[in-house]
Amino acid sequence: MPSRTPRILLTALATTAVLTAGPAFAAPAPQPHAAAAAWDTDRAAAAYAANPAGVTASGSENADVAPGAAFDGNGTTRWSSNFADDAWIRVDLGSTIRIDRVVLDWEAAYGKRYVLEASRNGTDWTPFYTETAGTGGTVTAHTYPQEITGRYVRMRGVERATAWGYSLYSFRIYGGEPAPASTTRTNLALNHPAYANFYQHAGTSPAFVTDGGWPADLKADQTRWSSDWNADRWISVDLGATSTIDTVDLYWEAAYAVDYELQVSDDNRTWRTVYRPSASEVAARRANVTSPGEAVGLHDSVRLPQPATGRYVRMLGKERRSFHNPAPATAQFGYSLYEFQVWGTGGSAAAAYPALPADRPGTYRTTFFDDFTTASLDRAKWRVVRTGTEMGSVNGESQAYVDSTDNIRQENGNLVLEAKHCKGCTQAGGGTYDFTSGRIDTNTKFDFTYGRVSARMKLPVGDGFWPAFWLLGSNVDDPTVSWPASGETDIMENIGYGDWTSTALHGPGYSADGNIGARQTYPNGGRADQWHTYAVEWTPTGMRFFVDDRLVQETTRNKLESTRGQWVFDHNQYVILNLALGGAYPAGWNKVTTPYWGLPQSSVDRIAAGGVRAEVDWVRVEQKG
Repeated sequence: MPSRTPRILLTALATTAVLTAGPAFAAPAPQPHAAAAAWDTDRAAAAYAANPAGVTASGSENADVAPGAAFDGNGTTRWSSNFADDAWIRVDLGSTIRIDRVVLDWEAAYGKRYVLEASRNGTDWTPFYTETAGTGGTVTAHTYPQEITGRYVRMRGVERATAWGYSLYSFRIYGGEPAPASTTRTNLALNHPAYANFYQHAGTSPAFVTDGGWPADLKADQTRWSSDWNADRWISVDLGATSTIDTVDLYWEAAYAVDYELQVSDDNRTWRTVYRPSASEVAARRANVTSPGEAVGLHDSVRLPQPATGRYVRMLGKERRSFHNPAPATAQFGYSLYEFQVWGTGGSAAAAYPALPADRPGTYRTTFFDDFTTASLDRAKWRVVRTGTEMGSVNGESQAYVDSTDNIRQENGNLVLEAKHCKGCTQAGGGTYDFTSGRIDTNTKFDFTYGRVSARMKLPVGDGFWPAFWLLGSNVDDPTVSWPASGETDIMENIGYGDWTSTALHGPGYSADGNIGARQTYPNGGRADQWHTYAVEWTPTGMRFFVDDRLVQETTRNKLESTRGQWVFDHNQYVILNLALGGAYPAGWNKVTTPYWGLPQSSVDRIAAGGVRAEVDWVRVEQKG
C-alpha cells in the first residue's frame, strides 16, 4: 500500500447522505470528447442529420421508402429495399468510432439471414454480427468483445424472410471516438477497450464503462457493467500505452463496491495496488443499507497520493454492498458501474480488443471412448456421483444418486442407469429420499476443451423421467465461479416424452428457463425409447448439436455474445450421464405437483415395478491435434 493515505470523494444523490473521508477533490472537468453530448445517442441519426447524402442503399421499393427514412429518428417511417436477397443499406458516420452496438427495428418484411459490417474506408468490410435465423422485431447486436471500429456501417442482406424486400423502421448505431494519446491531462479511458472476468448479460458488458456517460441520478438502468453475484470480480481498462495516472473516477450504480482496490499493470498480468479505501470509509459504505428500490449510486473520485504509471487500470472488488430485501433480511447482488474514467497523460487510440480464437485445424482423433463391455464400470474413466457427497440435491428432483449396482451397472454391453423406489428408505446429505438412481461423470478422470462428443442411447418414456447426456464446466465447484458462469452444455435431455428431446447452453445471461436451446422431434415416427446417437461439436467459434447426424441446433459464439451474454466455453468441461426423476424441467411441462413435483403416480408405479432405465451403448470424445 502507498505510504500516504489517498483521499476519496463519495457523492451520493437523492436520499443518501454525502460521505467525505478527508478533504474532497472536485471531479476533473469534462474534456471536449465528454462535452460533445455523444453519450448513448444514436450516431447514425446524428450523421444523417448532418449529411443526408451519407446514407445510401442498393435500392428502394419507391421514393416514399428511401434509405434516409431508417435514420430520421421517426419510428413510423421506414426504408424498404428493392426485392433482392442481396440488398443493402449503409451509413457514413462522418468519423471513425468504436461501435458498441447496433439496433435494428424491422417492419414485417424482415431479414431471415443478414450480416452487419463496419468499414474504415467504405470499401473493406469487417463483419461483426451474422444472423442465420432472423425473426424480425427489434434486434440489438452488441459488439463486445470484438474489436469493431469504423466510419461506415451497413446491413447486407443474404436472404429475405418474405417475398418483399428488407424493411427497416430504424437503423441505430451507438459508440464513440477513442481517446487519442495526449500530452495534456485527459480521460484516457474514453471509448477504450474494457474487460471483466464476468458480466451478467450482453446488455451489461464491460464495454459500457468507457462509453462516456452516466445517468444524473446514478440510479437509472442505462449503459453500465454489471457483474454476476460474486464478490471476487474485477473490471479493467486498456489505455493503449504506458500512461501517467493521477485520478480515477468511478460512477457507481446502487450496487457499488463497499471495499475494492485500484490497480495498475504494464502487461495485463502483474498488478500493483495503488489505492484501497480506509477502514473508516469501508465502514461508512457498509452501513449504507437500504432497499433496492430506494438505493442510489456513488461517485468515487480517487486522487492518487502520487502519480502511477501503467497501461492497464482495474477495479478489483473485495466486498459488495448489502440491501434490505426486504427488511430485516439483507441481500447482495453483483457490482454495477456506469463509468470508469482514468485521468492523466499518455495513452493511445490504438488500444484494441484482441482477435477472437479461430477454429482449430486438423482432423479429429478419439481421445476418450467407453463401450461398456467390461464386467463392471471402469472407474479409471468414470466417477460415481453420490447425493450428499459429490453433490447436493438440485432442481427439485426426487431421487438420491447412490453408488449401487441396483442403479449403475453394465449389462449386455451397455451401461444401465436404473431408477428404484422405496419410500423413506434412503438417507443422503441430511435428507430422506423415496427414490434412488444413477449418475456418473468424467470429472478428474477426463476433462477437456473443444471436441466432438457423442453417445448412443436408449431412454425411458414416461412423465417425469429425466435422463440427460451433458457437459459441465470443470470450474463449477470453484466458489469464485460456480454455475452458470462455469458453463453447461446439454447434448441431450428428455423429460419422458417419446417424440422429442432437447439441447441447450447455459451461461451468464442465458441459464435455467432462459437458456439458449432447441427441441428436436424424431422424424418418421422415431421415439426416444429406440437407439439414437446424440452429439455436439464444440469449437472455439460455436456449438453444433446433432441427433443421428442431423443438425438440430447451431449456436455461434458471435451471436451468443452479441445478443445474450458471455461465452464461457473456452475452458475444460467434463461428461455427465444421469437419470433424474421429476423436478423443475419435467414439472414445467407436465404440470404435475403430486405425489412428487413433476412425477405423477403412474410414473411412481412404473419405477416401483422395475425396468425404468436409461441405456448407453457407448460414449466417445474426439479432438483435433
